[in-house]
Amino acid sequence: MIDLHTHTNNSDGTDTPHALINKALSEGITVLGVTDHDTTSGWQDAIAARRAHLALVLGAEISCLTEDDVAVHMLGLLFDGENSTMQTMLEESRDSRLPRMRRMTELLTADGIDISLEEVFAAMPEGATLGRPHLADALVAKGHIASRDEAFATLLHNGSKYYVTHIAPTPEDAIKVIREAGGVAVIAHPFATRRGQTLSAMSFPSLIAAGLNGVEVDHRDQSQEERAQLRGIARDLGLVVTGASDYHGTGKLNSIGENHTDPAEWARLESMADARRVVTE
Repeated sequence: MIDLHTHTNNSDGTDTPHALINKALSEGITVLGVTDHDTTSGWQDAIAARRAHLALVLGAEISCLTEDDVAVHMLGLLFDGENSTMQTMLEESRDSRLPRMRRMTELLTADGIDISLEEVFAAMPEGATLGRPHLADALVAKGHIASRDEAFATLLHNGSKYYVTHIAPTPEDAIKVIREAGGVAVIAHPFATRRGQTLSAMSFPSLIAAGLNGVEVDHRDQSQEERAQLRGIARDLGLVVTGASDYHGTGKLNSIGENHTDPAEWARLESMADARRVVTE
């Protein structure tokens, strides 16, 4: 079973890379994507924890903003982690997360939902990429909300009045950097309307022109109708179709392997990278 989209505590997941790999093996995963938000900091720990019968696909989920401020996530897989342009882009995105989080805590507190930036930091593992799930964890710790899922459903979704964007590359620019670094680009859950504002079908030609390789179709936040629309787009534009769990660990309902990628589609996607970077030994 192939799951190309998971997170560790190097960004907003709750599992260490070692724990993630143990979970993947216990659930019958044979190919695992480690795709933390805007960072490659967990790669070496994941490689060290890998065991026989599990192939690692190292990558990152890159935060993007369209020209009209729609938040988009782009999965970069199989790129050269030493590529300086890639690392600069990831660093700039991480650096913009602090002022964004400060503003979100201010907005919540102004509405009587008392939460401080220090409390968010206390909920964040050392070295992790700061994100909304850490704010959700802080809200849970203070008793404002029961779980991460509830926090995102009510307070922290993209359409919430408490949501604040941060500096990020356009999806097209992210794709170009991924491809220049030798990797492949898969747009993550692009029609997940339950998350807030999404892309439209009209967005795909420019993404294709930038070098987009695939689209994440099977994801819990996309309805069957949205998945069918994406399959049609993928078929018409020649994109690889993927499915994945977007597993984050405790606090979110996503189960590792709950959606997965067809082996033929994975073989096709892997062949589009400029070198074989799947970790198997």
